[in-house]
Amino acid sequence: MRAGPLPAGLPAPVDDGAAAHLPGRTLPALSFTGTDGSDVRLDAVSEGRWVLFLHPLTGDPAADIPEGWNEIPGARGCSQEACGFRDNLEALRAEGVDRVLALSSDRADYQQALVDRLHLPYPMLSDPRLTLADALELPTFEAGGQLLYRRLTLVLRGATIEHVFYPVFPPDSHADEVARWFRGRHDA
Repeated sequence: MRAGPLPAGLPAPVDDGAAAHLPGRTLPALSFTGTDGSDVRLDAVSEGRWVLFLHPLTGDPAADIPEGWNEIPGARGCSQEACGFRDNLEALRAEGVDRVLALSSDRADYQQALVDRLHLPYPMLSDPRLTLADALELPTFEAGGQLLYRRLTLVLRGATIEHVFYPVFPPDSHADEVARWFRGRHDA
């Protein structure tokens, strides 16, 4: 199953510097339950290279998106981004990526429905309290009275943040961008 195309004319986010402090930082020893039932401790995911992509809120086909969602730069496109990582998973593995994980503030049961609907082959992690945002001072925004993650992707080597993609736009082709970045690295 594919997510539908993104609407034309979505506003692009600008780099506000909110992720500039992240390269070189170490992930905290926070644990989340993955949609595959595993307990994932972020600082122990892999000793090799892996990818953690964060996104704000995945739309529910049975519910309306928050009012003004399409006008928030970078907000729209979570399902499309998730499908992009699904479709690029083998290419990323071929470049030495051990794991791909997704994290959002969505409820775990909602994420499981998304994994099932989109046939995602990687776990999603639920962080409704934005504990990772607090620990790493990650960029967030408010929509519909809810604090949400800004879209960003971390490339990690072990628990150390090696590279940050921020802002991410357009989200539907972002996984291709990440795969290209790995292809351009000779030490991958």
